[in-house]
Amino acid sequence: MPKRSRMSRDFNQRAKMTVELSTHQREPDAEPRVKDPAAVALGRKGGLVGGKARAEKLTAQERSESARKAAEARWRRPTEGR
Repeated sequence: MPKRSRMSRDFNQRAKMTVELSTHQREPDAEPRVKDPAAVALGRKGGLVGGKARAEKLTAQERSESARKAAEARWRRPTEGR
């Protein structure tokens, strides 16, 4: 398991590191993060199954209400960036 000490820096330490990286006074960490394939597969499996299982548990009225809310949210969004 990777050490998480890099995340515990306070704002000033992170700011200093950002300046050092941008001015090439410090090299970025060369060690890329590696994901555990078993964990990735397990998360993917849960994601694929979860939505379908939830939809099967909802009544037709609940599904309709959920779809209506989603459509309203899409139409409320600003059109910039599309």
